[in-house]
Amino acid sequence: MLSSLLFLLPSWILLLIFFIGPILLTFYFAFTNLSLTGSEAQATQFVGFSNFVNMFQDPNFRISVIKTILYLLFSAIIGQQVLGFILALLMKEKNPAFRRVIGIIVIAGWVTPEIVVAFCWVAFLNDSGTLNMILQHMGLKPVAWLFAFPMTSVIIANIWHGTAFSMLVFQAALDDVPKSIEEAAVVDGASRFQVLYRIVLPMIKGSVVTNMILVTLQTLGVFTLIYAMTGGGPGTSTQTLPIFMYNQAFVNYQLGYGTAISLILLLIGVLVSLLYLKSMKVKV
Repeated sequence: MLSSLLFLLPSWILLLIFFIGPILLTFYFAFTNLSLTGSEAQATQFVGFSNFVNMFQDPNFRISVIKTILYLLFSAIIGQQVLGFILALLMKEKNPAFRRVIGIIVIAGWVTPEIVVAFCWVAFLNDSGTLNMILQHMGLKPVAWLFAFPMTSVIIANIWHGTAFSMLVFQAALDDVPKSIEEAAVVDGASRFQVLYRIVLPMIKGSVVTNMILVTLQTLGVFTLIYAMTGGGPGTSTQTLPIFMYNQAFVNYQLGYGTAISLILLLIGVLVSLLYLKSMKVKV
């Protein structure tokens, strides 16, 4: 017993230093007036729930919550989840060589770093970018996409970047569905939609919920992609909670306030994940 604990000791030390410790510090700093400059930086004080009171009274915080929900809904839940499932469904039982080629093309976007993805989409959508050049060749007027449709732009970029993960999850889940069950349903007169809705989806519901949780948590934490493309603007049009948190902590130097915002972001992720897990008990 003692020897087993000794073998585990290095792992526990690393977890304590790099995981448990930062979490505890985050909870502590969220209730202080910690700052990068000024008197608060030298004499940090415990301020209780003041950061949270100021947060919920701040109209920019409410705007950021709305923007985060919209970004999450259209980018993760509707975009990556649905598109990833459609791609996996289209590639089911296709030629292995075809699946391999399509898989490489789709996964190329996923393995590309966010900052590279951001600059690629800026180059594609800016005033003199590829998309406007195509429009001009078609006799249409160019559009300032990142100014006129900033949220749509960052949503499409994130869908392009993250859909491959959902596709891989669904592809593995669909391959595990016994073909004999689907064939039996077709023989009994079920349509392709009925087979998909009544048989396939219930059998892969665990994979659907698991993928939803992972994609949601990843999307909630997206910072680099949005910040590099729009900086949270124009104005507050793409200011999601990670952008708002960064501005408060490292632009306004209010680390305590920024840490409090991070706890709200964490709470949203936990609540959404619990909601997804509860849905696993509901029959489709």
